Amino acid sequence: MTAKTQITAATSIEQLPTNVSTLQQMVLTLLGRIDDLQGQLYYLKRQLFGKKSEKLDPQQRLLFESLYNEVQAKVEEQRHTQSKKATVGKNANHQGRKPLPATLRRETIEIEPPKEDLVCDHCGNDKSRIGEEVTEKLEYEPASFYVKRYVRHKYACKNCQNNVSIGQLPPMVIDKGIPAESVLAHMITCKFADHLPLNRLEGIFRRHGVDITVSNMCDWVADSADLLVPLVKRMHELIRLSPTINTDDTKIPVKNKNRKGSTYNGYLWVYIDDRKNVVFDFTPTRSREGPINFIGKTYNGYVQADAYSGYDELFRVSHATEVGCNSHARRKFEYALDSDPVRAARMMVLWGRLYEIESRAKEENYSDEQLLAARQTEALPIFDEIRAALNEYKDRVLPKSPMGKAITYAFNQWDALVRYTREPMLRIDNNISERMLRMVVIGRKNYLFAGSEAGAQRAAIIYSLVASCKVNSHDPFAYFHDVLKKISTWPANKIDELLPGNWMPPKLNHEDAPVAEGQIVKVA
Repeated sequence: MTAKTQITAATSIEQLPTNVSTLQQMVLTLLGRIDDLQGQLYYLKRQLFGKKSEKLDPQQRLLFESLYNEVQAKVEEQRHTQSKKATVGKNANHQGRKPLPATLRRETIEIEPPKEDLVCDHCGNDKSRIGEEVTEKLEYEPASFYVKRYVRHKYACKNCQNNVSIGQLPPMVIDKGIPAESVLAHMITCKFADHLPLNRLEGIFRRHGVDITVSNMCDWVADSADLLVPLVKRMHELIRLSPTINTDDTKIPVKNKNRKGSTYNGYLWVYIDDRKNVVFDFTPTRSREGPINFIGKTYNGYVQADAYSGYDELFRVSHATEVGCNSHARRKFEYALDSDPVRAARMMVLWGRLYEIESRAKEENYSDEQLLAARQTEALPIFDEIRAALNEYKDRVLPKSPMGKAITYAFNQWDALVRYTREPMLRIDNNISERMLRMVVIGRKNYLFAGSEAGAQRAAIIYSLVASCKVNSHDPFAYFHDVLKKISTWPANKIDELLPGNWMPPKLNHEDAPVAEGQIVKVA
């Protein structure tokens, strides 16, 4: 048999090699391939039918009682500390109902007892009011439209019938269109924050008696996105100046203009700095040029990402330092639980101890010095245990098995995974990027695809501001409603004031409140 002969299931026994070592190598290769396929099958079946949680089963934790008990002791210690900090007299087992926001409009209904109950049964005197009990019920009024009429009065000289004067309209996002900033803000929030496709929004509007087509909505959203470009460009500049950048990517189907009815996969990359600026960038492919062009070859800070090979060129051509994602590393072992439960569970328990340190630091509000000390004295010894376990297992598992792949991933990313222990400003994982990408993933399940590359680029602009509002705890509607009013006339040298990280919600005034029918608001 020649070396080029391909062996398949149809190969006869006579055609098989007779050399024992060759046959042994073939068996190992086939077993590795089987393990690889079984791992892929397990992963795909779990994505379709299984649980999405990555929590370790308590029964598997018990395989390593010493490690598990140590983690549990720390958890109980934290709970005991928290209970001491609780307010005196409050039932720790009953958190109570959260009060309704004080900002909501209140409608008070006063209820008096029956008249016969206002006279004392014993002495016949009238009863006096001694207090009250208040019960609050949350009510809902369906959203409504109203029309704001701008009546511009004209003036002219009666004698010469000339020199006409008229009041000037305030700056508007769409000069000759009917939508005001509030409608545009509502559309943007519905689609990009609440994941509601515009065709469903068309039906909602029609129920309110307003007939607006999807094509009109698309044009209005596009016009709004074009106005917001300077804000996203400024955030891009700030991200390049940040000492740390978190990044990840996800696909977004884009309509193929050359083939009717088909789409291709474009990509949205998310970049997050240390000041809560979030920027999405669209690229038609997943090539390495995407992160290089966005971050730049002169960047010399930390870049935290997954192990996608597209980032390797960035680290080669720039001065950026790679930081790994321990969540990704742990997840590889979680995928191996089905095929190798003992080893995988042990590794997950060890990684769980690393996360316990970060959780405690967050709850107790560690300073940078305290966090660095905890990572150096507590996390590094755990990494030594992880490394020893990886060395113990690497020669006992097949390289192509889920466990083998998890071990290979951890070894290949080792320096990047440990790097966060040297700098308190670094995170243990890149989960913040995944959380920002989640809005894209949920959104594309509803709107399915972007209509064009230009549409995907505009989506990236709006997603950037929606995500930045989210991490800065702003209401996206309130943000867009205010910024769209200001952006067309806002001074370029004050652009930072409109960024979500610096923006302050304005106080409601009479121009923002709905006007009752027949009411006139005069503006000088």
